[in-house]
Amino acid sequence: MKVAVLFSGGKDSIYSAWLAKKEGYELACLISFRSENKDSYMFHTPSIDKVEKQAEVMGIPLVIGKTEGVKEEELKDLERVIKKVKEEYEVEGIVTGAIASVYQSSRIQKICDKLDLECFNPLWQKDEVGYLKELVKNKFKIIITGVAAFPLDESWLGREIDDKFISEVVELKKKYKIHPAGEGGEFESFALNCPLFSKELKVVDKKISGEGNAWRMGVEVR
Repeated sequence: MKVAVLFSGGKDSIYSAWLAKKEGYELACLISFRSENKDSYMFHTPSIDKVEKQAEVMGIPLVIGKTEGVKEEELKDLERVIKKVKEEYEVEGIVTGAIASVYQSSRIQKICDKLDLECFNPLWQKDEVGYLKELVKNKFKIIITGVAAFPLDESWLGREIDDKFISEVVELKKKYKIHPAGEGGEFESFALNCPLFSKELKVVDKKISGEGNAWRMGVEVR
């Protein structure tokens, strides 16, 4: 079955794409969105302008949609693009990286139902710590590109999700109820390497901005 992957460049979408391929799905294309609203309810934005590089080393066509990011209204933009790729790439399903967001998953499911597409959510309700360990075990090189929760600060930007990272976020979960996988928006991530890539991407420049417990890191990769 041909599928399109809703793709932000972060750990959830890239791992979902890999799991879908392992299940026998054909990855026909990636769908990314540039939102004018950095706090979009549907689309992750910190590193979205670098997904072209990821698509290139994956060898998968990339379709980029645009939206103003207005709550609920952005769903019309998503439906329009999904309908487009259904026709152009003859996809029969959509892959998402949803883990626990009922808001996102229910709305994507509704669009898929309307367009007669299968909706595949390989990470849905997955144990968050076990999931992070799977990323490390399967050689996914993921870095943190944004934080937005106490006690996370600028020092977390650029960190790789590894065993040390996992042990630290597990402790933060105990103390502050932070979701270890960042599902509550605590942090954003970007994939530099994984089994789907033909080569590892390298960070050649970065730009950091923010204050307090809200920081973002824009990266240049090649």
